[in-house]
Amino acid sequence: MKVRPVASKADMERFIRLPMKLHSENPNFVPHLLMERRDFFNPKKNPFFEHAKVAYFLCEDGRKLMGRVAAIINHAHNEFHGDNIGFFGFFDCVDNREVAHALLTTAENWLKEQGMDAMRGPANFSTNDECGLLVEGVDQPPVVMMTWNPAYYEELISSFGLEKVMDLYAYYGDMKKLPMEKLTRQADMILKRAGVTVRKASLKHLEREIADAFQIYNKAWEKNWGFIPMTEAEFTHTAKDLKMILDEDYLFFAEKEGKAVGFSLTLPDLNRILIKMKGRLFPTGIFRLLFGLKHIDTVRVITMGVLPEYRRQGIDLLLYFRTIQEAFRKGVIGGEMSWILEDNLVMNHIAEKVGGYRYKTYRFYEKPL
Repeated sequence: MKVRPVASKADMERFIRLPMKLHSENPNFVPHLLMERRDFFNPKKNPFFEHAKVAYFLCEDGRKLMGRVAAIINHAHNEFHGDNIGFFGFFDCVDNREVAHALLTTAENWLKEQGMDAMRGPANFSTNDECGLLVEGVDQPPVVMMTWNPAYYEELISSFGLEKVMDLYAYYGDMKKLPMEKLTRQADMILKRAGVTVRKASLKHLEREIADAFQIYNKAWEKNWGFIPMTEAEFTHTAKDLKMILDEDYLFFAEKEGKAVGFSLTLPDLNRILIKMKGRLFPTGIFRLLFGLKHIDTVRVITMGVLPEYRRQGIDLLLYFRTIQEAFRKGVIGGEMSWILEDNLVMNHIAEKVGGYRYKTYRFYEKPL
């Protein structure tokens, strides 16, 4: 058994496809589209690489592929937080402690050689992407843009000496159980008291909407643990990637005196379709995708933020309420609100206030080098 760097396009293809090989028989595994993954790992197409350095590794037993991992230095994170931390991500392997430890040791040694003081993860590539190890809720498939892993990963990672540093919570809301009368009264009070208006976005003016969302995004989360400001190139790149599944009925802006002070974005749970496509968009996957989008009845509230000076006025609750109203109108049966830091007491309280209950936990680990 040996661990070696990814050294060719063929190696990278094996790296990308390994999760499908390991987990294809698990009913909760949702494969990424292969075409999307190739672009995601391509430094010429993903703006993340403008401020990062990444090394990829494969573990092989003879010719049999046993696992993978990436070691990541995110200069934007270290500059913003004043840290000297490296990350590991894209960790996948067979249920074998020796294989897992060999992969993590390789990532650890690479980060040491780069002068890092600690290793944190999993992050694929950062908190602006999929991140965290699923430690509660592994018996259910993930929603769009959230990670999934089998239960044995938790033991493999913790046995290496990595310790919990932060949990991320996901809440689920059953539309039939939401307290709509109470929420309606509260929303009416907030509208009168805060003096805000809430409008839907317009995809016809997408560039304007992206600009408004971008100026809120980095300010709204800058004090959160692990947050990394997105560059304008990263934000625009992500927005364009989401355009195909974006529903303007689920993108709201809160405005006060003509200024955008908060926004929320909810996505149809595309994973309901991807779980059937096995990573392939062609030849028939594109038809399944286009047809299926019209029939998705679950959603994920992926982003919701308010500028710091406008908080504690109920604007966040108002954005949730308008999203719930639209979901009811479109026949949605439920949705996930994720993710929320365990120490973000205000947002955890609001998620519960609108009828959500915590049903999944994702964990970040860390180890000094």
